[in-house]
Amino acid sequence: MKPGRPALSGTASIARVASLVILFLASAWQGPALSATGRVPSPTPTPELATHLASITTLAASSPTVRIPEGPFLLGSVRVDDDPYGMGTQFDDTELPQHRVWLDTYEIDRDEVSLGEYLAYLHTRKLHPSVELQKLIWHVITVHSVQDDTLAQWPALYVTWKEADGLCRSQGKRLPTEAEWEKAARGPDGNRFPWGQTLPDSSLAMFGQHHVHEIPILAAVSSGEAGKSYYGLHHMAGNVAEWVNDWFGFDYYAYMPERNPPGPTSGRYKSLRGGSWKSNPIMLRTATRSGSPSNQRSATVGFRCAKSVPVPSTR
Repeated sequence: MKPGRPALSGTASIARVASLVILFLASAWQGPALSATGRVPSPTPTPELATHLASITTLAASSPTVRIPEGPFLLGSVRVDDDPYGMGTQFDDTELPQHRVWLDTYEIDRDEVSLGEYLAYLHTRKLHPSVELQKLIWHVITVHSVQDDTLAQWPALYVTWKEADGLCRSQGKRLPTEAEWEKAARGPDGNRFPWGQTLPDSSLAMFGQHHVHEIPILAAVSSGEAGKSYYGLHHMAGNVAEWVNDWFGFDYYAYMPERNPPGPTSGRYKSLRGGSWKSNPIMLRTATRSGSPSNQRSATVGFRCAKSVPVPSTR
């Protein structure tokens, strides 16, 4: 009998399977891409980049969810006119007036959606990453020697509101409402920052970073324990600003319903919350609001998902 092939060790076998998976995914990244309606298709990645995209995709990991209990919370800010540079002063009038709002129980991701998850979502839909994201990933790999496992844990960025909404829905979730986001960030009694009243520093949030070539300086989505929110969520201030479900209503706080506000029925911009790796401290306040066109792609914008909790039957 001919001698048999030596058996691969468990580690070698796993590594071989992983390599085959990456090769398969890389070839798929090279295939033709579908295009979203009304936008130019993203370019096909080069073979070298496709291999890295496939590797990052295999390293994708989803976030655990946090249940936010039903009840009221303090939304918005009290008007301050005598301390223009104070952190207790409203960023602008869109966060006025302050009042209590009731939310039913819901769940929200502890972490921002990762770049690995986002690339995996695009791959399942035969969509290539945007040209901006392809250029960024290739740059940080070749110039800054950032590894695939590090990139897989970056927050998703250069993502449109529609893509964020689609990814959440593909997981049986949705984007949080703006009120849900704010309660998860500040707790029931209106914390100024996710971690409390203390002014932000580098141990609490990733912010105020400026790179000469505008390269994002980001933290892993599962990091940030020191700066976690009242309910234990990571990076509710800094890292990337986050899309929420609502249209941005400049005066919505003045007329919003007191229970489960869904946001305005229409608008020009979608709401963004939380500040980013570039932001000044004022943007890290849990009450600070901003908005952006829904098709905007930015190195400073990502998202996390939420989910409604069914109300128990009384029967």
